[in-house]
Amino acid sequence: MRERLDKIINTWQLYVLISLPMIYIVVFKYVPMYGALIAFKDFTVSKGIWESEWVGLKHFSRFIQSYDFGKIIKNTLLLNLYNLIAGFPFPLLFALGLNYVRIRWFKKTVQMVTYAPHFISTVVMVGMLFELLDTRNGIVNTLLGAFGFDPINFMGNPDLFKSIYVWSGIWQSAGFSCIIYLAALSSVDPSLHEAAVIDGASQRQRMWHIDLPSIIPVAVILLILNMGSMLDVGFEKVLLMQNPLNMRTSEVIDTYVYKVGLASQAMNYSYSAAIGLFKSVIGFLLIITVNQIARKTNQASLW
Repeated sequence: MRERLDKIINTWQLYVLISLPMIYIVVFKYVPMYGALIAFKDFTVSKGIWESEWVGLKHFSRFIQSYDFGKIIKNTLLLNLYNLIAGFPFPLLFALGLNYVRIRWFKKTVQMVTYAPHFISTVVMVGMLFELLDTRNGIVNTLLGAFGFDPINFMGNPDLFKSIYVWSGIWQSAGFSCIIYLAALSSVDPSLHEAAVIDGASQRQRMWHIDLPSIIPVAVILLILNMGSMLDVGFEKVLLMQNPLNMRTSEVIDTYVYKVGLASQAMNYSYSAAIGLFKSVIGFLLIITVNQIARKTNQASLW
């Protein structure tokens, strides 16, 4: 015990350094969990959390039995699955390709160009989409017209909503996401590549047998974390891209909560909290499930 205390005293700077993020997590992540109680109550501001009437699972039942439940769950899952299938491997493949670029200035230029869109705000991004895809003056429809095609109402077509959302997101985030994979690739032992070159391995073979296995653990960890947010969609972007024409495929859980729970005159805080807690529980179960699958397949896991 004395030795442990001396060690803590000798390295007190490290404990001070880690205390700041720990305080942030406790104050902004754990303390607000107390407010989840309103999901089980008919919360009114005048009565407060403790004095409000306890109603149990009333709001959860209301959400599950609502007319829009099936539609918004389907839209949310399909949008996330599309985003996961299309967006998850893209930064990985981009990092593998960029890792073999030997012209230093070209590599840095590509990194900067692909990294920059990450800093574009959601509002500006959606504004750019509206301008590019505008039916009358948008660049895309102007090019289609030049080739003899009729203009397409991209933002008003419900079948195109998911593709526009996902691929614009990939363009915006691919450069930033590949940084993690590039960091993992930089830790690969150069002697492995040297030995492979001596044995006559091609660049493709080295990529497949050396680079890819080295970043698979990182990719699995990121996949597990992404699975936890399967019911979470970029609320602001979806809301800004919505219009009466594409509502059939664009209404997701987050926008539904905003409109029904918070934007309505009733201000259904308890109903909104119940839906939020429902999402959190589903996400937690998905993380546990995927983590167990990763462990059973001898891949990296969170625990």
